Amino acid sequence: HEENGKPRDDAFLEILLALEQLTWAAGHAGRVLRRRRVASGLAMANQSATVEYRPLGVVGVIGPWNYPVFTPMGSIAYALAAGNSVVFKPSEFTTGVGVFLADAFGRANPDAHSGILQVVTGFGPTGAALCGSGVDKLAFTGSARTGRKVMAACAENLTPVLMECGGKDALIVAEGADVKAAAQGALWGALANAGQTCVGIERVYVVKGLEGAFLAELRTGLAELKTGADAEDRVYGPMTMPAQVDVVRRHIEDAIAKGATPLVGGVDSVKPPFIDPVVLLDAPEDSAAVCEETFGPTLTVRTVEDVAEAVELANATPYGLAASVYAGSARRGADIARRLRTGMASVNAVIAYAGIPALPFGGVGESGFGRTHGEDGLKEFARAQSVTRKRFNAPLDPTTFKRSPATMKALDRYVGWRFGRK
Repeated sequence: HEENGKPRDDAFLEILLALEQLTWAAGHAGRVLRRRRVASGLAMANQSATVEYRPLGVVGVIGPWNYPVFTPMGSIAYALAAGNSVVFKPSEFTTGVGVFLADAFGRANPDAHSGILQVVTGFGPTGAALCGSGVDKLAFTGSARTGRKVMAACAENLTPVLMECGGKDALIVAEGADVKAAAQGALWGALANAGQTCVGIERVYVVKGLEGAFLAELRTGLAELKTGADAEDRVYGPMTMPAQVDVVRRHIEDAIAKGATPLVGGVDSVKPPFIDPVVLLDAPEDSAAVCEETFGPTLTVRTVEDVAEAVELANATPYGLAASVYAGSARRGADIARRLRTGMASVNAVIAYAGIPALPFGGVGESGFGRTHGEDGLKEFARAQSVTRKRFNAPLDPTTFKRSPATMKALDRYVGWRFGRK
């Protein structure tokens, strides 16, 4: 609240979600990462086989400013639970939150080694130093542009990386959808945290015939919202970074210049550090407001002929983080969701996946790669170690220079029996 102006209720919600992730990681790491036996197969029946997930060592985490607790904890909690030490560099805009997290961890775990979670603060050079420090893995959250620089720096030491680089998430309103619920979902997805959410909704595609009711519900919901940084209901906070205000302004100006119709707001809505809600109708698909990540309280809405067109437009982006679908039935919504090129999707809800610790979190394309949260998140910060143990001498052993012609002839018969005709 004090560092980035987030309303207290939203800050509380963020901490709650982070605690859910921390609890899940701690409670499931032993089961997910423990040594387990796997089948050896007929050809290697004389061997027992196990796989175990071992700690990497030291994990570097570069966190963002928009969700300075929830997002980095998605890496920190899982890296620690997997047995690693962590060096955390918070955003220069939320260094106090980063220091608080390390202090809170130390107080909650007085018997833990003092260096298991360390915080380093600073600007870009500090992050660059962390990338080049020789950590065993680096988890990054930020823009795709900065992500490329991080990858290049880490490549010098062949340091593996986990990248979460934002998105341009779409919401599809399909036939039979609860239009009121869809409008409320769009508002929350677009305006929560002043739109400064990597999985926030920035585009809406409404199937023809539903646009009138949807826009009416959108107007009604917008009339109840206001900007602020207190704990009042129906309030969203300020923009954190002054530079992002300029990006939002540019996107609005570009869309209107190219023919978009403002339903609510416009360029005059930009009143730093706050931005009133802006909804633009039929912004061209090549406008910045549709193509680029806006990261502000804006929303573009387009009417489409059918779901096929909605899916095509939703996928027409280099990003691929998440999406939402509102449909007449859960089955129909799930069918549409599976056609979307995203790492995550919610049906008849928005951003629900972020609150379920068991689900992996991450995207594809320009949105990055790798996963936090869930079993995938634990394994992301571990290395698989495969071990075999000889149980008895194989009656047919081709892995010796003393193998006989009879052995190879028997193996030839085995291949025919095992895999069919040659």
